[in-house]
Amino acid sequence: MDTTTQDQAAAGEPPRITDPFPPEYRADPYPLYDWVRENDPVHRAQDGNWVLVRYADASAVLRDPRFSNNPAWLGPEAKAQAGSSPVRQVGSRVMMFLDPPDHTRLRSLVSKAFTPKVVEGLRPRIDSLVDELLDVVVDRGEIDVLGDLAYPLPTIVICELLGVPVADRELFKDWSADASRLLDGHLPPDVEVRGLAATMHLAQYFTELIDMRRADPRDDLLTAMIAAEDEGERLTHEELLTTSTLLLLAGFETTMNLVGNGVLMLLQHPDELARLRDDPMLDRTAIEELLRYEGPVHVTARIATTDVEVGGQLIRQGEQAAVVLAAANRDPEQFPDPNRLDVGRADNRHLAFAAGAHFCLGAALARIEARAAITTLVRRFPDLELRTTEPQWRDHFVVRGLKELRVGFTPR
Repeated sequence: MDTTTQDQAAAGEPPRITDPFPPEYRADPYPLYDWVRENDPVHRAQDGNWVLVRYADASAVLRDPRFSNNPAWLGPEAKAQAGSSPVRQVGSRVMMFLDPPDHTRLRSLVSKAFTPKVVEGLRPRIDSLVDELLDVVVDRGEIDVLGDLAYPLPTIVICELLGVPVADRELFKDWSADASRLLDGHLPPDVEVRGLAATMHLAQYFTELIDMRRADPRDDLLTAMIAAEDEGERLTHEELLTTSTLLLLAGFETTMNLVGNGVLMLLQHPDELARLRDDPMLDRTAIEELLRYEGPVHVTARIATTDVEVGGQLIRQGEQAAVVLAAANRDPEQFPDPNRLDVGRADNRHLAFAAGAHFCLGAALARIEARAAITTLVRRFPDLELRTTEPQWRDHFVVRGLKELRVGFTPR
């Protein structure tokens, strides 16, 4: 998509927010989002997609059953713009891109493993893992929040849930980073090749693991999905393969970025860091505020299955809307003083996990993991200081996350 900032528009040279995101806006896109919201909140980009940045519009589209996640609904013009997008090619086979009733059937089979009650039962294990990971660095005086905590914690948890050998978790780090780039629409050829290669590695890995679980069932989610029946119909091998891969990648990608982004935001707002460190009653509201303020996913998309009016504009059947979640979460019409980080913010109905039928399946798990990781880190090491002087954001357009985050503290 593309739009303009006020200063450059006044200079007669409107900038473009493209996919992938331009490096000059990657560190702080929010002034740009603010300008778009005030001047052109529902508009057609040069690539033909609609851009939505207001909370009301974003929330309405995410909850409206007339909008689909399935790329099969793309009209001819949108398909031409998307070209041979890998996500568009496989979208109709992945749960996150399916419509009811297929989406409902698949989601119902796996959602039982992610209910708040089940996830709450994982809290002792998650707390123990956080302590173990921090024990490793306590004498070092420095931690890479991403590499030492934010990546291994959710990876171990989702591997244990699925029944993936934890010893294999390092395999997924590069595969995930490469495969998740396929969510972005327009990619350099080398990035697309790496992404497709990563999906092939993941498919081969889970094909072998599914065969092993068929022959030797275990007490894990993958075995449960193999055995599950819904109205007498088992999951096909392709459904097992795509759902397992999706759960693995989504199981740590979102939480990893939430923890990394959240710790950086707290370090950049020392007064709020001190509030959270000193008051355990703020644990829940702090995580919600970090999700709103610098969430792990900036953009999602929906496709109109019929003509729909949004924000005074007619989005026609087959046209795609880019819902800028990060902009919606800074809308002053929904959040008072939205560009201020407030770990005690009470009324915080953000869209960081989207909304409607495709609300993030693992939201409860991500919240508990992030809460354990962030609050334990800031309380166990009360003198945290930022060592990464110029944080570098990953090249993603959809996913918002750091490449690394080095933080210092007084060693034990």
